[in-house]
Amino acid sequence: MRFSTWDINLKVRLYGEAFVDVSFWMIFPFLTLYFSETLGRATAGLLLIISQIITAFTGLLGGFLADKYGRKRMLLVAISGEIASFILFAFARSSLIDSPILVLVAFTGVSISGSLYQPAAQAMIADVVPEKDRAYIFSIFFTMLNIAVVVGPLLGAVFFITYPVQTICAIIFFETILLIALAKLTHETLPHTATKQPAGKQTIATVLKEQFSSYKVVLRDKLFLWFIVAGILTTQTIMQIDMLFPIYIKEVIPTTVNLLRLTLNGEQVFAISLAINGFIVALTAIVMTKWLARYKEGLIFVLSCTFYAVGLLLFGSSISVWQFFIAMVIFSFAEVMVVGFQQSFVARIAPVENRAIYFSASGLRNTIGRVVAPLMVTLSVGIGYFPTFIVMALLTLIAAVIYYLVFKREEQQQR
Repeated sequence: MRFSTWDINLKVRLYGEAFVDVSFWMIFPFLTLYFSETLGRATAGLLLIISQIITAFTGLLGGFLADKYGRKRMLLVAISGEIASFILFAFARSSLIDSPILVLVAFTGVSISGSLYQPAAQAMIADVVPEKDRAYIFSIFFTMLNIAVVVGPLLGAVFFITYPVQTICAIIFFETILLIALAKLTHETLPHTATKQPAGKQTIATVLKEQFSSYKVVLRDKLFLWFIVAGILTTQTIMQIDMLFPIYIKEVIPTTVNLLRLTLNGEQVFAISLAINGFIVALTAIVMTKWLARYKEGLIFVLSCTFYAVGLLLFGSSISVWQFFIAMVIFSFAEVMVVGFQQSFVARIAPVENRAIYFSASGLRNTIGRVVAPLMVTLSVGIGYFPTFIVMALLTLIAAVIYYLVFKREEQQQR
């Protein structure tokens, strides 16, 4: 699918979201340190957990609202919310106020706005892109996000650390341009078959009641629920890159190691491992998705889980720095293999009138995966590192079995 044939909505969003993602990652990596220094590590951790719980709930609400009121309207509401939150952010970080609590409120507002944005944004892709091209388009947006994850912190280290308020003001300016572009250039993509709601005044309680009623459709879809379960098992594995891996590398790698005439410590080995992961994901996701599209999706997911298991076992039995790096390469390709196909599957099985709800519910894979992931660090204290890596490898193989059964069942339903 050539860029020239893209719907105008996707073109505007690709450029606009590139900046939004970069701006978020310019700030986010440095906020944990800021909150730890100003509020204390324990308090900051608790407040950030509460913030993420709120964000998870609003993400579910965002899917319902996108199906009820339209994709474009929710995108405009979400970007407006981000702008308002960044304005509060600028005031909170100014020398006149400098309030960590207000900064946290502003950050929560940005996160909530982002969680409202995503279900509508993903559903919009499913609305305007033919099924055969969806995985490819989703992979392009995923690649853009990963580039932002790499570029954002680098820019943040230069601009946000030195000029926090000025950087936030620049973000507000560019997000306002995006808001205008979305309002003037894009169109509504909510399918006409979606349920139309009667006009009239509705209370918050009524909206919440309708939301829970809508999610009954998801709860009755056993195929989709098992897909989420498998996703949680693999997501918690991916999360170990930021949790168990750095601890493991620091303890296993000697104080210094020689690599190509360079002397590296554990932290530097971990940094190189992260760079390998980011490089592979950012540069191969689109090509890999396009190449794998010729094969059955069930096979792709099973192979991805198998690659995860092999990578984990190599990590757990590492006796050299090179083995760490080889394991990270395998691990990264496991992540890249299913890029785009996950959202494509959700778009395919979701009823047209509930697409955004399905996309928001699929986000539970990441939400619950982030909650479960720290348990592996605790487990490693009790049984040791290698047994913990074996447990994680077994979980990914269980996920492979679930994916096999899910896609086999889908094929049977289509006959």
